[in-house]
Amino acid sequence: MRERARDQGGPGTLTDDLAIPEVDPSALADEPLAELAARYRLRPSAARPGVFAYAGELWERRHFIVGFATARNVAMYTEARLGQLWQVLTPLLNAAVYYVIFGLILGTSRGVPNFTAFLITGIFVFNFTQRAFITTSRVMPDSLPLIRALPFPRACLPVGYVLIELEQLGMALVVLTVIVLATGEPLTWYWLLAIPALLLQGVFNVGMGLFLARLGAGADDFSQLLPFLVRTWMYVSGVMFSIQTIGYLRDRPTLTYLLQINPAAVYISLVRNAILQSQRNAWPGSEPYDAANCAAYHAATAAGTRGPALELSAYCHGTVSMSGLWLWSIGWAIVALVVGFVFFWQAETRYGRG
Repeated sequence: MRERARDQGGPGTLTDDLAIPEVDPSALADEPLAELAARYRLRPSAARPGVFAYAGELWERRHFIVGFATARNVAMYTEARLGQLWQVLTPLLNAAVYYVIFGLILGTSRGVPNFTAFLITGIFVFNFTQRAFITTSRVMPDSLPLIRALPFPRACLPVGYVLIELEQLGMALVVLTVIVLATGEPLTWYWLLAIPALLLQGVFNVGMGLFLARLGAGADDFSQLLPFLVRTWMYVSGVMFSIQTIGYLRDRPTLTYLLQINPAAVYISLVRNAILQSQRNAWPGSEPYDAANCAAYHAATAAGTRGPALELSAYCHGTVSMSGLWLWSIGWAIVALVVGFVFFWQAETRYGRG
């Protein structure tokens, strides 16, 4: 049997790890175990690879991640009568509720040109991050049978679940396009800028998904708390209103700046400015400052006026420029990916222990 194992083993063969080395029993008595393991190239079965080796293993399984995400995405709504249509209906129903509450009842539509397209764009973009956060926070405890049955880089799971949400966003964007065009927004080359903005958001979601997956693996209560934290985040990220039109923030530039550079607000603003010409034309600071036009804009906002007067906000002082938003989007994506990946990798050998 030993000769057979040696014949089938060897570098690059299927049974390389099963090859049985020749051991001299008389040499084992006094030799330290660490030196013995090194001499016969023995290694712990659950040893954590280096961070770059781990990244390489994850890349080698990219086809598995894509296949896993696609299969889960197809199976997610198979038992529902409307099937995959729920991927679109859910954010649309949320947008309808928010439009009634914030647009009609609370009047946050004041000062925002084309509020319908503005609101639905914000809901769809934020929903991508919201769902990615919530699903990845539960992915490790929910996948214990798979983790304990097969050896693979555990990061495949949170990355796969973010990819599921990205695929669902793709279908939702088709509906968003129809709605935006129906509200009178023109189709321009600026729309192409939405692609890098959403890809950067996807990278940010992957990094944060890895970070949250480790937190969720160590504390079951965390996944219960996270939806409340994400909902609070949504209310301060300008999803249902324009941060720059809030009267309370007009004389508080520092607070306005901090709200505008938070990751959710950054990615939402980039996508809005890409596909909504009304938002690009009204972005504060996009035109030279003009006190008269700025005052006319604030007067129109206070009076609830709609139409071209709302685009006079472009002549007001801007807090964050569009180029500044792009720099923040790149920075958030890189920081989230690096920190999240390293944080998840450090606990690689502890996932699945229960």
